[in-house]
Amino acid sequence: MVGENSQDAGLSAKNEMERVMKSTLDRIHMEINDRFFRLNEMDLKFGFLLNVEELCCGHNTDDAIIKSAARKITSTAALQVILGIPPLHLQLQREARGTALFRLRLPLSTNRGVDAAFCVLSDVNITHRWSTRLSLRNTVFQAEILALLKAVEHAVSLPTQQLTILVDNQASINSAANPKSHNSIARKIFKLLHSHPHIRVSWIKAHVGYIGNEEADRLAKEAAETENFPETPLELPKSFIKTFLRQKMMATWQMAWDDGDTGRLIHNIIPKVSLHPINWTCNEVLFFTGHGPFPSFLHRFNLAETSFCSCGGIGTPIHYATVCLLTTSYHIAQPSQQHQPIWFRRVANNSTSRRKIHNLLHFLQRETSLFRPDPN
Repeated sequence: MVGENSQDAGLSAKNEMERVMKSTLDRIHMEINDRFFRLNEMDLKFGFLLNVEELCCGHNTDDAIIKSAARKITSTAALQVILGIPPLHLQLQREARGTALFRLRLPLSTNRGVDAAFCVLSDVNITHRWSTRLSLRNTVFQAEILALLKAVEHAVSLPTQQLTILVDNQASINSAANPKSHNSIARKIFKLLHSHPHIRVSWIKAHVGYIGNEEADRLAKEAAETENFPETPLELPKSFIKTFLRQKMMATWQMAWDDGDTGRLIHNIIPKVSLHPINWTCNEVLFFTGHGPFPSFLHRFNLAETSFCSCGGIGTPIHYATVCLLTTSYHIAQPSQQHQPIWFRRVANNSTSRRKIHNLLHFLQRETSLFRPDPN
């Protein structure tokens, strides 16, 4: 019955939607589990950033103060850039958009670009022509395989006789000959050729003077140059969609990193976000973030009575690395005030300087009491 068929179709659509949504939620759940796994690894490697009590203040500091400071101590945005981990909400957005494009077949806005064409040659006369324009984001292979499909469909519509379709793209022929191809157009071509054995597909060399091949190239070029030429919507390749979504996620992350209010010291050193972690040791991260055993930092959270070093200067990271009388063995050339941002970038990019910083922080942590003024 017609009504029953409609009802069955409605149930099928509903079931398909439920299946897709369940799959999407499963992927998001896996993404969240992966994120917590990576955060656990981060805690094992960079846990010192959250453990002010052990690192900087000994065991006599009030637990409530320590926990309050630990929540504020390190910029999440800075840690994400250092570790090459995009914000979770951006990763989930990319996953949701990918599901919408792959599973729900929602459209993605595109520009014009790739063209496809074929023609029918009878003796020396062109009896039929076909051409179309595809999106700029469609691949040349997609244009070639689409043209082959249209040529096969046209051949099927002709009276039964021996027909040969000449193609100058070997990849499209190989794909159409594979019944298990991942390309839906290639599978459709295979079925048509299998059910119509009088149609053959052969490869020819391109741009060597074959009349039909040259005419097909001319048609494709004409489609590219003609305004308002009919465009054929075609599913974008998965490789492009994945790259597109990753680039969009990275661009959004970069914009947030550039416009953020936190992690500005790290932004000066690492202005560009990346999916690759920065190869810094624990001590180097402490120094470049400024969130370490430095009186200037501890004083901000009431974890030290003063921001001054025992030598009389303000206990900042650059103070200990350049001018402190107690750390002369680890000194690096002191920059002028206006050149400090450049100095930090150069030190971060120089392995010898980073080794000195690593040893300096090790010394500061070992001799904590030496760098704190006597309150009496």
